[in-house]
Amino acid sequence: MPWFWGGVGVLGVLLGGFFWWQGQQSAAGFDALVDQGKPGLQARVVTHTDAGRGHINIGSPVQYATDPPTSGVHWPNWTNPGFYERPEPKEKLVHALEHGNVVIYYDQPPTEALNQVRSWQRLFTGQWDGLVVVPRQGLGQALELTAWNRLLRLETWDAALAAAFIDAYRGRGPENPVR
Repeated sequence: MPWFWGGVGVLGVLLGGFFWWQGQQSAAGFDALVDQGKPGLQARVVTHTDAGRGHINIGSPVQYATDPPTSGVHWPNWTNPGFYERPEPKEKLVHALEHGNVVIYYDQPPTEALNQVRSWQRLFTGQWDGLVVVPRQGLGQALELTAWNRLLRLETWDAALAAAFIDAYRGRGPENPVR
């Protein structure tokens, strides 16, 4: 019986090593895309006026100055980093932006884009520098990436620009900048 538990232990180490290696490959691929996308990023990012960052009562609706919102009053609770298949309240998403998260909106993007965004979300899960990926009807194949006061709309998938945006703004929210 000891050989069984030894085999289970070896299998666990091998699986752990494989997942670590796979994560390292994803991070290296992300970094290479960032380098490719940086030169074109500045011309494509829209910077919005800061609409404030106060808190309002949970459940109170807000009319935001931009669509999707990139700043403004919001609820005291936030959307945690993660990949969501149902929409989240915009008042919680704005709070996630204030934390320094990047919020990515999707509707019916190409499979390649959705798979890549999903893998990036698994790389960036911190409360102050994570990715929040949420559906938003009406985008079709486009994706919208938002950070505090920033918007990048991609009518067609451009992994390099998306990676450069995430790298430039993730972790740089006004509440607790960590990068």
